[in-house]
Amino acid sequence: MPEMDKIRNIKAEVLSDNWYVLRKITFEQLGKDGKWEKMSREAYDRGNGAVILLYNKSSRTVILTSQFRMPSYLNGNENGYLIECCAGLLDKDNPEECIKRETEEETGYKISDVKKVFEVYMSPGSVTEMLYFFVAEYAKEMKVSEGGGAHNVSENIEVLELPFEQAVAKIVTGEIKDAKTIMLLQYAQINNLLD
Repeated sequence: MPEMDKIRNIKAEVLSDNWYVLRKITFEQLGKDGKWEKMSREAYDRGNGAVILLYNKSSRTVILTSQFRMPSYLNGNENGYLIECCAGLLDKDNPEECIKRETEEETGYKISDVKKVFEVYMSPGSVTEMLYFFVAEYAKEMKVSEGGGAHNVSENIEVLELPFEQAVAKIVTGEIKDAKTIMLLQYAQINNLLD
């Protein structure tokens, strides 16, 4: 039986649309025993996003960012700051155009060639977001501004240029705890992007 035939009577109730949209979804799911079971889940829809790892082969460096993340602060991150790859929401752009825009806003580098490496549901148990992962080479001459994020939304992003080996070591020490960043650094390591 196709998977779509195993779900029926889907109803959605908006619980909040203050920042993004939180819905309570009720539905019936066909169990392995052939019986229909009524279930309820909450789903947070914040739109889809894109993330990129900028790397430089000759200097063996990567560009990362640091910014305050309130949810991490609420869950034990003492100062609330996370070291991350540049990322942002699509805002009706296609993933490639989004990541080029976000790269320039956040890091100050204007890039033209990006490579999509995969797409991932980051937290499929509660968040609808699909995240598109990219990598791109950068060079000093591509720097067009200091970056720091869009000025109209007070992102206060610090741009970090780190040796690749140091960035990877920060995963082990716990200084990098952001999943998308760990995934891209490990992708670069597995695929020898900086060699």
